[in-house]
Amino acid sequence: MRIRFVLALLVVVASLAAYGGSVLATPANGVISTAFAVGHFDEIAAKTLSSTWQARINTKGESDVWILENKIAPGGTFGWHSHPGPSLVIVKSGALTLYRGDDPTCTPEVVEAGSGFVDNGGDVHLVRNEGDVETVVYVMSLVPRGTVSRRIDEPHPGNCPTSVQ
Repeated sequence: MRIRFVLALLVVVASLAAYGGSVLATPANGVISTAFAVGHFDEIAAKTLSSTWQARINTKGESDVWILENKIAPGGTFGWHSHPGPSLVIVKSGALTLYRGDDPTCTPEVVEAGSGFVDNGGDVHLVRNEGDVETVVYVMSLVPRGTVSRRIDEPHPGNCPTSVQ
C-alpha cells in the first residue's frame, strides 16, 4: 500500500512539473531561424597572442559549432531562454533589444546593426525586435557535442515586468 502511495505521489509531482514548465516557458514568436552549418570538433585549444590583442578558445570534450541566421519580425521575440554554451551574436540589419534575467533593474540593451553581443551560455535572457523593420542576426554557437537543442526555454525570471516576454 505504501509503495502505491509513493508511486502515485511521484506521478502527481512529475505531472505538475511538466505542466508548470509548459505554462511558465516563454516560447519564441515571429522568429525564423535557419541553420547554415553544424560542424563537429574534437577538443579545441586555440590561442592567438600579440602585444595588443589576444584570444583563447578552450574546450574540454567534443563540441558542435552552429552557424545560424535569425530573421525577427517587428514585435518578434525569442522568449526567455538560455543556451548550453557560448554564442557570438552579430546584428546585420535592424536592431535588437536584449534583456538579461540576472539584471535586477531589467535595463534594456539596444544592439544596432553592425554591432553584436556575447552570450556566455547558461544565462537566462530575452531578445526582441522592438523596431518597425525586420532584423537579421547571425549567430555562432559553441555547444557540447550531440546537444539536441542549442536553445533552452526558460520561465520568466521575475525581475522584468510581465510585459517583457
